Amino acid sequence: MAQASSSSAPAAAERDEHGIAFFDVETSVPLRAGRCALLEFGAVVVCPRTLVEVSSFSTLVRPADPDAAVPATTARCNGITRDAIATAPPFRDVADIIYGILHGRVWAGHNIMKFDSMIIWEAFAEIGRAPPQPKGMIDTLPLLTQQFGRRAGDMKMASLANYFGLGRQKHRSLDDVRMNIDVLKYCATVLFLEAASPPLEVLKPDEAYFPGELVVSHGEEMMLETALQIDAGPSGYSEFFEPDNVSTECIKVAVALLHQFGPRTVIQHKGAPLQLYCAGLSVRFGVGSKYPDRAGRPKLNIVVDIPENLTKVLSFCDDLAKRSSPEACNNSEWTPLIKRYGSHSTIRLKIPTNGNGDTTAYATDMYQKGRDGVISKIEVDAAELDSLFQGNKVDAFFSLEIFDYPQKAGIRLVAKRLDLHFKQMAPDI
Repeated sequence: MAQASSSSAPAAAERDEHGIAFFDVETSVPLRAGRCALLEFGAVVVCPRTLVEVSSFSTLVRPADPDAAVPATTARCNGITRDAIATAPPFRDVADIIYGILHGRVWAGHNIMKFDSMIIWEAFAEIGRAPPQPKGMIDTLPLLTQQFGRRAGDMKMASLANYFGLGRQKHRSLDDVRMNIDVLKYCATVLFLEAASPPLEVLKPDEAYFPGELVVSHGEEMMLETALQIDAGPSGYSEFFEPDNVSTECIKVAVALLHQFGPRTVIQHKGAPLQLYCAGLSVRFGVGSKYPDRAGRPKLNIVVDIPENLTKVLSFCDDLAKRSSPEACNNSEWTPLIKRYGSHSTIRLKIPTNGNGDTTAYATDMYQKGRDGVISKIEVDAAELDSLFQGNKVDAFFSLEIFDYPQKAGIRLVAKRLDLHFKQMAPDI
């Protein structure tokens, strides 16, 4: 059996936990249930102060079903052949080395949050072992997209390497890791020179980048933040902001990595999740129940017209998230948040449900707003919900959530509370 190739892999007794572990994996095309088989792992540990390489390690990995992972008729761009992986060690035989390299260190790599780290955790789960855990993560895909802008197009490693004249990406783990480190150095140098001298040219709007900061915590969460922050006057709401009380200069996109659940992107205003309140929104389309959720219940939403001040805030959020969130860096098509109907701007408010079986409970609190201004909570069932919103007006309290499906990404507006105006309420509710 072929042994894993190693280049100055650190011995356990000499292990330095302060190093940053840049790593990359090569996998098969998706197999059953959309999962990929790990074929190669490569890592370089660098000094965090100098980015000088301290140690490196790489190995091919033989999957459980080599024939399915690398069909004989497939010509892989990375040159990994069926014969090569047939003599490679199974993951179980190299798991101790990989665990020793990664556990307790800061992890770094290109798109590791949503791909490479997940592949590693799945590989450990398949052999029934606890996976390594990072001290923090630095994903250079969202980091460089935010800091460097889309000067290199889609910001994939091949595009960045071509932009800086570093040659073609080889799609082999150790080579790609070293290319990643070189790209990071080049980007940092360009940004340093730009900050130290007058700009040489005016960037086009789609090339603009946002200054920000990277925060790697030693706890369970890593935040990658972007946007300028300035002080603004106090708002009349502690949790939900009226559009006129939102300063776009205080809005930022934060990428939070929770190790148990993967990365989660949030839109913040003054350091807290942005939640909005807007009164008197006209319902253009009532409840739509065309698509079911995983439990078979209808996905409910309403479409409302929105005023100019809310349009301005949401347009800013949509543009910022589209340019700087990790979801926008994937191949998914970005879904516009605001749609136009004639001269009106509209948004879709999601009404989430919970419960099991035939019982449906709405996670959105619903209230009736009487002519006298008194607000009282109401309980409605699915049969009543459709007619409830027809031609009505609502005061909406809602949050902004970024989603990323296999082919679509964007911002989803989730209604936390809806106050329906009395005018067309059913009398028996």
